[in-house]
Amino acid sequence: MDRNRSGWGDGVFDALVALVLVVFGLFGTAPAGLNQGMGTGRATYPLVVVAALALAVRRRWPLATLAVVTAATTAYLVLGYPYGPILISFFVAVYTVAAYRPLRPAAVACGLALAVLLLHVFVGVRSLGLLGLMPAAAWVVVPFAVGTTVRLGRESAARNRVDEARRLADAERLRVAREVHDVVGHGLAAIHMQAEIALHLLAKRPEQAEAALTAISRTSKEALDELRVTLTVVRRDEPVDERAPAPGLAQLPQLRERLAGAGVPVTVEVDGEPRALPVAVDLAAYRVVQEALTNVLRHAGPATAIVRLRYAPTEVTVEVTDTGRGAAAPPGRTAGYGLAGMRERVTALGGSFTAGPASTGGFRVYATLPVEEAT
Repeated sequence: MDRNRSGWGDGVFDALVALVLVVFGLFGTAPAGLNQGMGTGRATYPLVVVAALALAVRRRWPLATLAVVTAATTAYLVLGYPYGPILISFFVAVYTVAAYRPLRPAAVACGLALAVLLLHVFVGVRSLGLLGLMPAAAWVVVPFAVGTTVRLGRESAARNRVDEARRLADAERLRVAREVHDVVGHGLAAIHMQAEIALHLLAKRPEQAEAALTAISRTSKEALDELRVTLTVVRRDEPVDERAPAPGLAQLPQLRERLAGAGVPVTVEVDGEPRALPVAVDLAAYRVVQEALTNVLRHAGPATAIVRLRYAPTEVTVEVTDTGRGAAAPPGRTAGYGLAGMRERVTALGGSFTAGPASTGGFRVYATLPVEEAT
């Protein structure tokens, strides 16, 4: 609909241009002839009107428009009528072909128009000879150069829009991939630890093994629900499940329970008055806690963890420490994308992020996220 509206608007504008040039030609040709000491004839105004009215469809049929205007203008000049407003119609027709057609066909069409226009230099009532070549050629070269420049600028802007759309799409895919990594990584790590506990207790204490299997079922369901919410942005044809909560700090109790079921006791300490945070900040803070605790589960060995949240007027800070080995990964293994993903999340929002061995042992993750102060 927008494209049709744009095409309709272009048609109206072109019709107005044609009408203005008709009026200008009817009232401006005679004064131009007086200034040049030349008169008009019976065919003067019909040719001026034909050349001007042809511009009403210049963007729909630019080549046909150029052919009609060139024929009318050439006949006008060959008959010896004065240089006047009709040349403006010719200028606009050449410009339109250069601006709305590819370079090669536009150059060929304008070259043919120039060759036809130059007929009046050598034949007709007023023959100018070689001295008339440069002025006549200027009426093609100048509008062709202007139109080509406009077309190249328009194509460059279109390419920039496409590149920007591709960049935004890539950024969205990267964001979704990071979300999936966090959700799946945390869920599988917790399930793996709970499964190890269940296998260990199955023969000796089956009642405790049953509790571990129940925790596996709950953790997998929660992970699938969170993954479904995350992938909703990709599968836009599916309605969002309003019952599924968006990931945020409000889900820390469930996260703590999952970790406790996997054998990692987690303590949550809050400093300041909790308040609603912007969605992006809330999600980033939660993902930092989730990924830090997942690393504790994977790499810290037998350990406990402490999550500290501090709410300040202009920021919220997240600190996760553990009592484990003090390294993000065992020797010989890389730390993966977890720390890099956390850092990217935080810095993208204008915050700061640090991670490394704690001075008291274990590992420490610390992030500061800016929040606009409420007024």
